[in-house]
Amino acid sequence: MTLSPAPASIPLVPTDLAPRLINWQRQHGRHGLPWVGSTDPYRVWLSEIMLQQTQVSVVMDYYARFLARFPDVAALAAAPLDDVLALWSGLGYYSRARNLHRCAQAVVAQHGGRFPASSAALAELPGIGRSTAAAIAAFCFGERCAILDGNVKRVLTRVLGFEGDLAQARQEKRLWQMAEALLPETGIEAYTQGLMDLGASLCSQRRPACDACPLAGLCVAREQGRPEAYPVKTRKLRRGTRAHLLLWLDRGDAVWLVQRPTPGVWAGLWSLPEFDDADALWAATAAWPGEGRLLPPLVHVLTHVDWTLQPCHWPLPAHVDGAALRAIEAALPAGRWVQRAEALALGLPTPIRRWLEAGPPA
Repeated sequence: MTLSPAPASIPLVPTDLAPRLINWQRQHGRHGLPWVGSTDPYRVWLSEIMLQQTQVSVVMDYYARFLARFPDVAALAAAPLDDVLALWSGLGYYSRARNLHRCAQAVVAQHGGRFPASSAALAELPGIGRSTAAAIAAFCFGERCAILDGNVKRVLTRVLGFEGDLAQARQEKRLWQMAEALLPETGIEAYTQGLMDLGASLCSQRRPACDACPLAGLCVAREQGRPEAYPVKTRKLRRGTRAHLLLWLDRGDAVWLVQRPTPGVWAGLWSLPEFDDADALWAATAAWPGEGRLLPPLVHVLTHVDWTLQPCHWPLPAHVDGAALRAIEAALPAGRWVQRAEALALGLPTPIRRWLEAGPPA
C-alpha cells in the first residue's frame, strides 16, 4: 500500500485506493440502474434525493413514475405541490418532496431552468447538501469533488481505520478533508460511483463481504477484524413515543380529509382528523348521528418516534340533513369531503392510504 502526503492535520491516505475502486466499478459496479451513467443533472439529482434513506429496490418504480409525470425540471417546477406529494406518497421522508419542488422552482427562477455546473452553486439550492451537490457535479460536469453520504462514510472510515467520532463536527470535517485527499486526478465519475456501489453492496453495515472487496488489502478495519466498529458515532438518537386517534368519517363514498400543517410530521399531506385521545373524540362527536367504531391500532415508525395510530371509523347515515351535516363539518378541523378514488390520487401518508385502499373491516 502506497501512502501519499496530506496536510499536516490529516493522516496519510493510500494512493492506490482510487485506481482499485475505479477498476472494480467498471467491471462490477451497478451499471443497470437507470440513473447510472447519466449526465443529465435533473435525473441524477432526482435519483440522489430519492435514494436518501431509501433502498434502491423501493426507489426504482417511484423514479420511473416521476420521470413519466415530470420529464424535466420545468415540468416539476410548474406542477402543484399536491401532485408532487401524491406521486411521492409511500416513499416517506416527505420533506424531500417539498424540497424537491422548491429546488425545481429555484432552478427555473434563478438559473433559467438549467442546473448550475459547480458543486458550490448546487449546494445553495433548497434541499441539496454538500454530498448531493458533489455527486451531481461529478457525474454531470466532471468536477473533481468528494462525496460523503452514509454509505461512503462507512467505506472510508473502515478502509482508513478512521476512529474519530463523527458526532463531533471537527471529526466530520477531518473525514471530509481525507475524502478530498483521496480524489483521483481522472476518472472521477467511476470513482464516485464506485464508492456508492461498494457501500451499497459489499461494504454493508452488517456482515460485510470483505473477501470480495477490491479494497480488502488496504482496509484497516479488515486487518483489525472489526469492520462493524466503523464508523464511530457515539451520539444516539433518543426515540420517543406518541399516540393519537384518527377519525375516519365516511359519507357514502366520500371521506373527510384535512391537510397537515407545515412544518410538522406529514406536512402538506392529506390525512384524517387527529384527536389526542378517545375522550376528546367522543366529546367532539357526542351529538352526531350514527356510531363510531375503534379499529385496531398500528405503530408507525418515524425517524425519532414510534407513533401509535388508532382509527375510529364513523359512517354517517344516508339520511343526515343539511343542517346536521353543516354542524358536523363545523366541529371538524378544516378540510373537505373527498371521493375515495380522488383521495387515493392525493398525497396521503402510507397508513392512511392503506386504510382507504382496504376499506373498513366488516
